[in-house]
Amino acid sequence: MHLAVNAYFWNRPNSGSGQYTRSLVTTLRQMVSDLQITLIYPQVAGDAGLQDVPSGVKVFPAPTRPGYLGKVWFEQWGFPGACTAVHADIAHIPYWGGPLRSPIPQVVTVHDLTTMLVPEYRRKAGARLYNALVAASARGADHIITDSHASKEEIVMHLHIPVEKVSPIHLAVTAVYRPQPNSLLDMAVLRKYDLPDFYVLYLGGYELHKNVTTLLLAWTYVGQALGDEYPLILAGKKPESISDSYPDYDGYIQKLGISDYVRWIGYVDEGDKPSLYRNAETFVFPSRREGFGLPVLEALACGTPVVTTSATSLPEVVGEAGFAVDPDDARGMAGAIIATIVQDDLAKELRATAVTQAAKFSWADTAVQTLHVYDKVFNRSRR
Repeated sequence: MHLAVNAYFWNRPNSGSGQYTRSLVTTLRQMVSDLQITLIYPQVAGDAGLQDVPSGVKVFPAPTRPGYLGKVWFEQWGFPGACTAVHADIAHIPYWGGPLRSPIPQVVTVHDLTTMLVPEYRRKAGARLYNALVAASARGADHIITDSHASKEEIVMHLHIPVEKVSPIHLAVTAVYRPQPNSLLDMAVLRKYDLPDFYVLYLGGYELHKNVTTLLLAWTYVGQALGDEYPLILAGKKPESISDSYPDYDGYIQKLGISDYVRWIGYVDEGDKPSLYRNAETFVFPSRREGFGLPVLEALACGTPVVTTSATSLPEVVGEAGFAVDPDDARGMAGAIIATIVQDDLAKELRATAVTQAAKFSWADTAVQTLHVYDKVFNRSRR
């Protein structure tokens, strides 16, 4: 079987779609020797091509223009045309951006429906048009893969896709996320970001649905209880402007009077993330909507106590290994955070169960289940 993969996000390994594409392709290549894989990517004048491509995986450029229009052109015409040019048997689009028409059977991964279901994200005409386009393409796909059972339910309900055409396949994390400390590396990372001996960590995006404002409200209780000895560290790229999608975080922090208890450290290099997780007292992920919730699994794999929410897919990831509170319950979120810090026995138990829970997820399992989808779609097309 010859598999063509849309590699639009390949050179963005810090994005969820980029991590998914790289990890899936790498694992498939390691596990299945007779699977031919070609990465098809949008070639813009002057770019350096794809980076860190596994040995034996072929690369095919589809020339396109830069920007949003170039992305749409690549998805709708460049990628399907390249599938024909390389004589692929089946196509996989590993994010919600499949073509309306495909010359070969196609599998599309729809991680979640956040851009469709959060009103603030679809106020602009361009966003509504793109949502309509990718929704139509998903309905025309031969099969849909999604990251969780929660996302499958929403896809079936809102995209009106038959339940048998949607497969929930959980994601995983790589072996760099582990509880064993690397003392010299960890020390260097902590010094790099000027982190204190004790801290609670949030690492993720700052879009509205990430619900960071509820975490900040929770910190009015945590700060009073623990003071500035356990600051909240906000990691990840800080929004450059305020909009419907990005609240005024600095203004809200000032309004709540928690400036002494909260620190921004900004963008975190991918290789530094395990050290940040390992050395945190607790990892908090207050999101309202996730297709999966990779940061939660990353923290669990590092043996860090986790406080997250009961929204969408997050209970599937955290299981019984952490706290899952109502995303609107700031007081409950605060209570869970405080408990993981002041109750030593609880923290010890959570660290142990976190690693056990994380071990239930593996890229090998993800790859095997994905390969079963490919086989089913491919065999159906030949009948």
